Amino acid sequence: MLKLRTILLSNKLYYIIISITLLVTIVNALIPRKSIYNENITKLKAQIITSSIDGDKLKLTIKNKEKLLLTYYFKSQTEKDNYRKKYQLGDYIEVEGELSSPKNNTTNYLFNYKSYLKHKNIYYLINASNIKKISSNKNLYYILKNIVINLSEKSPYLKTFILGDKSNISSKVMSSYQENGISHLFAISGMHITLLSSIITKFLKKIKVSETNCYYITSIILIVYLILVGFSPSILRGVLFYLLFSLNKIYYFYVKPVNIFIVILSISLLINYNYIFDVGFWYSFLISLSLIVTSKYITSNNYLLGLLKTSIISFLVSIPISLYNFYQINISSIFYNLFFIPYVSIIVFPLSLITLFIPFLLPIYELTIKVLEEVSLFLSNNRLLIITFPRINFIFYIIYYVLIIIFIKGLITKNYYKLIFLSLMLLVHYIYPYFQRDFVIKVIDVGQGDSILLYSGRETVLIDTGGIVTHTKSAWAKSNKEYSIVKNTTIPLLKSSGIRKVDYLILSHGDYDHMGEGINLVNNFKVEKVIFNCGEFNDLEKELIKVLDKKKISYYKELSELSVFNNKLYFLNTSIYNNENDNSNVLYFNYNNYQFLFMGDASIEKEKDILNEYSIEDIDFLKVGHHGSDTSSSKEFIDIMNPKYSIISLGENNRYNHPKKSVLNTLSNSKIYRTDKDGSIEIRLIKPGYEIITCSP
Repeated sequence: MLKLRTILLSNKLYYIIISITLLVTIVNALIPRKSIYNENITKLKAQIITSSIDGDKLKLTIKNKEKLLLTYYFKSQTEKDNYRKKYQLGDYIEVEGELSSPKNNTTNYLFNYKSYLKHKNIYYLINASNIKKISSNKNLYYILKNIVINLSEKSPYLKTFILGDKSNISSKVMSSYQENGISHLFAISGMHITLLSSIITKFLKKIKVSETNCYYITSIILIVYLILVGFSPSILRGVLFYLLFSLNKIYYFYVKPVNIFIVILSISLLINYNYIFDVGFWYSFLISLSLIVTSKYITSNNYLLGLLKTSIISFLVSIPISLYNFYQINISSIFYNLFFIPYVSIIVFPLSLITLFIPFLLPIYELTIKVLEEVSLFLSNNRLLIITFPRINFIFYIIYYVLIIIFIKGLITKNYYKLIFLSLMLLVHYIYPYFQRDFVIKVIDVGQGDSILLYSGRETVLIDTGGIVTHTKSAWAKSNKEYSIVKNTTIPLLKSSGIRKVDYLILSHGDYDHMGEGINLVNNFKVEKVIFNCGEFNDLEKELIKVLDKKKISYYKELSELSVFNNKLYFLNTSIYNNENDNSNVLYFNYNNYQFLFMGDASIEKEKDILNEYSIEDIDFLKVGHHGSDTSSSKEFIDIMNPKYSIISLGENNRYNHPKKSVLNTLSNSKIYRTDKDGSIEIRLIKPGYEIITCSP
């Protein structure tokens, strides 16, 4: 034991361990891997690994020799109920359907679904047309997991705090947790493992179990729990932390906490090298390391003071990760955690464990959850201390960590002048967009719809918002998660560019695929002014106007020109028509002698009127009318406009079969870009010319 203790006290051992681990991790990450499946497979047998239902949509992770992500839409409530009764995790099924490869992100810096699945060793999706059960589960692991799942079905939060499954929490509430910077409390982490181990240990000590036996019994329970809920980075770290730190204490190895942390990190990466691509992994491990290093500074006889110091350190260390991935920080989260951490750790989480086995406590549990949700929703309305930063070169995020180390040393040693370096870095990063010289036009891939962003360093114009129906297909099925283009694409894109407000939201016309996300935008992002098209307001526009009036946002209609970007944006008004498409705002813009024309959904009739009333020709960039429909883009109009580049905004495999072949033929003298094939299309005007950047799926 003495020899072992001597070896474990050597710092060199841990340098060797982490060096070998990093080398193995990098090699594993660089090895190309291929799926055993291909898109010609239409039938396969597999085991159900995970299962979730949202409305009429069933989503399964299944596995035979390799994992697949399966989607199936129930045809009736009866079929849905039968699935719930007959199918469980671990069951073997036969699936018929089409395999497809996941898509990359079609807008720069946004969530890459293909990469996300790849790092979970999933290379194919399967859209199932039929599912048939072959045999029931007989595996002890899945029997236990199904028991826990069934017990936790009483509340979405039981699933969250017991199994780490947040899928049944409403999207609105979950967004509030994210905005408030407290979403980490809803992923099973070291805090939950510490609480769970404390509860188990206290119980065992009360029944006179020795310290050593307490450790072994608690360790076995935690390992079983880890296996049941899955090896997420934060849970694995928490369990390893307990196992190794307790072992170090019981057997008096005197290994430094930092060295134990290195071992935990190494074990985690050797178990799954893909953790290095997991944002949760970086949050969990870097914050844990910082708290270990600053433990003497954090320790306080005053609980709230200690919690405040912990919150400050955690916030500081998370800044680069938050800025790189989410383009914002919420300074208020430092103070919000003073309420939420003790509330969740002292009340909600312990009550979750008790309610799991004592169901009659559910009403009390639901009351504590109601308080949690209402407080979070209330606080999320305060956006004063949410600060947006643009995405910049990766090297700057490394510099951030150097400055954070200096900052923390300044806090600990009370050399407060060191705090200025991080403050200056944040200031420079914040004002960076104001020094941008380029003028950017980005046709955003919003599926079958339009949304076009124009911005320079100080002004922003958004033409249309796009809008698609929810993924729920059946009238009887209500979806818990409504997909929002604005929340998932537009707002993250704006933030990644350092855009903090939309000066003008111009709506080409009142069709849903052009302005359906208008209310979501003004409710979740700062919009200064809104411009409507000519003609009477339809129901969709009236609904938006109600929100604009409530928020005191100015709105206008039938403008002829707009002063923006030290230039003029012209509205090509001809007359008022008897249909929404021809009443579209058609916009002409000349910047640095490059001509842009945005056609909305204007038809051939309005094209003729534009030719009669305006002297415009030889356009450099044309946003093609009506998504490439043959009701627009007449040969006469295109011959005169003679675009150098034609851009069509449309959805992949859309039900209208846009773009029409005849339109593509008419546009054949120009270079054609399409959002369904090229993703978002960025035109960046830089002196003395321009560049076009695409983001193909």
